[in-house]
Amino acid sequence: MPEMGLEVIDRTVNDTNNWLNQISTDLGCDKKHAYHVLRGGLHTLRDRMTVEEAAHLSAQLPHLIRGIYYENWRPADAPQKLRDREEYLTIMVENVGDRETEDDPEEAARAVFRVLKANVDPNELRHVGALLPDDVTELYQAA
Repeated sequence: MPEMGLEVIDRTVNDTNNWLNQISTDLGCDKKHAYHVLRGGLHTLRDRMTVEEAAHLSAQLPHLIRGIYYENWRPADAPQKLRDREEYLTIMVENVGDRETEDDPEEAARAVFRVLKANVDPNELRHVGALLPDDVTELYQAA
């Protein structure tokens, strides 16, 4: 057991930092911006899924990221309808809440999809992709 703290806490902090570092490297941004992109991307995705599927995806996330994922969630409002890729990206920019993401929302979305692909079971991600409009699924698959 590590000298400081509980192993489960140390592991989730380490895993969370790894996810943020992946996004930060991918986008060439600082960790603060990477955090906002991850949070906004996860919320955009979560709100488009059924409650059951959102719970399945959350089980694949590190504990700390799972808390970020569920922040401000209203399951009674899920799933929110989504027409197309443009609407998905517009909502993601709103969820990220900064001007930097407005410049290239597709690249921010791809960064979130890439970190998910690198860290989440592919079968779970196939289920998630099936819930999204085809052009959003294409964005995910191209990541």
